[in-house]
Amino acid sequence: IGMGLTGFGVFFLFFGMMLFFDKALLAIGNILFVSGLSFVIGLERTFRFFFQRHKLKATSFFLGGVLVVLLGWPIVGVVLEIYGFFLLFGFFPVAVGFIRRVPVLGSLLSLPGISALVDKIGESNTMV
Repeated sequence: IGMGLTGFGVFFLFFGMMLFFDKALLAIGNILFVSGLSFVIGLERTFRFFFQRHKLKATSFFLGGVLVVLLGWPIVGVVLEIYGFFLLFGFFPVAVGFIRRVPVLGSLLSLPGISALVDKIGESNTMV
């Protein structure tokens, strides 16, 4: 049941974005995704995952985005959700590490002004 709910949630989120950020589809997708996640890993583990002390910023962005979509501002809500999702699951440090190994982009990221910003983004402890 949980995988089905999560799958339908991702489908409705994707379909809602394809149809120019349709509020109803995005709201249904958000509700199905969060409830499916709860069914897959359990209510207690879901609560512990979202409300860890070092993940509160990410959780507030993600759940705040869900709330903003439900209130009727779909584009702003989806942007908040995506940012919170990336912070929750730690894609930024992995992406920065990969981009630093790419020949041309790695040298661009090592420039003086950009390197401080990239170092801050690449550290998972400072972002969350």
